[in-house]
Amino acid sequence: MKITRFLAALLTACILTPVTAQAEILAMVNYESKPSQTPRREGIAIIDVDPESKNFGKLLNDIPLPADRVAHHIFYNKDASKAYITALGNGALHVMDMKHLPYALKKIDVPECQVGEDLAFSKDNKTWYLTCMGSSNVIVGDAQTDTQTKVITANGKDTFIRYPHGIGLNDDIDRMIVTSTVRPSDLGDAGETVTVIEASSGKVLSTHKLSDKPSPSGSSPVEAVFLPHAKPAMAYIDTMFGGALWTAIWNETSKDFSFQQVFDFSSIQQGVPLEIYFNDKHDRLYVSTANPGALNIFDISGDLKLKPKHLKTIPTAGGAHHIVFTPDGRYAIVQNSFLNLPDMSDGSITVIDLLKQEKIASIDTLKNQGFNPNCIVMMPKWHHDDAH
Repeated sequence: MKITRFLAALLTACILTPVTAQAEILAMVNYESKPSQTPRREGIAIIDVDPESKNFGKLLNDIPLPADRVAHHIFYNKDASKAYITALGNGALHVMDMKHLPYALKKIDVPECQVGEDLAFSKDNKTWYLTCMGSSNVIVGDAQTDTQTKVITANGKDTFIRYPHGIGLNDDIDRMIVTSTVRPSDLGDAGETVTVIEASSGKVLSTHKLSDKPSPSGSSPVEAVFLPHAKPAMAYIDTMFGGALWTAIWNETSKDFSFQQVFDFSSIQQGVPLEIYFNDKHDRLYVSTANPGALNIFDISGDLKLKPKHLKTIPTAGGAHHIVFTPDGRYAIVQNSFLNLPDMSDGSITVIDLLKQEKIASIDTLKNQGFNPNCIVMMPKWHHDDAH
């Protein structure tokens, strides 16, 4: 009888005790065919990027997309309940409910937007701002209903928005910084300025040149990202063709920014800087460079945030672009493809051990099928980026 009761108790414990899940860290990657592959194909892949997982590198889900969309970037709203996908082709902006399965994209009507690029969200999660590189304006939308509410454009003597790409938003000072990058049709007519906008009103306040060379310098500012919780407020901006890193420092008295170049990537034989990220402590800055393809690590602790100290260049592959980090900060995962450009579209995803500061693996799942990943973000459970 005692044995029977013991076995019953053991069986009950086994039923009620959850099975320990295998280690996994899932990322969402949108991809497209390489130029040589036909027929053209696009999709969103869910991939396990945990190097300690038995499913490491495996494609766990594949969401097909229309072949003419040219899906570009993926952004989460503030609570990661929705993912927004910008597109260079048919339909500039789509949204996906991350709490509803199966995942499905819904088109957002933004008729004044051509070639959707970057998104920024207000701190209260009520408003989004979308840069439109093909129509040279910024669309303001209601983040609850996902409807367009305003169009910001400027072409005056002292203020100008042209080919806007990167957008940094700081609610605390009511300012946005928008970059002027390149003509999307052929990457020509490169800009050299950033534009400052009052976020609450949409008023375009000023335009600033980010190059020490004579105009037109073609420096092509590409991303502008505010350092969270910085006092005074500050943003980092990189110039794609100028190959430099700049800072924008807020002056509380005059209510404007001062701009300064703080690093030249040509000094380390790197070119085409693209994305800007921070660690959770905000004492490290990471910048991807597409040519020849690398992750660059900077110390921005203390006063070094005004003059970042370059610590390490870790080679990845041609086209190093977006970066995600595991929740424990141990690994950086870099997506290697930039607009299908020659020598900058390797198609792999590089895993870097940040403690050892070295590349430890390459995920070639998409590359081996003839696809290029265009963007990578962690799935909501593992997402912890407070700067984008």
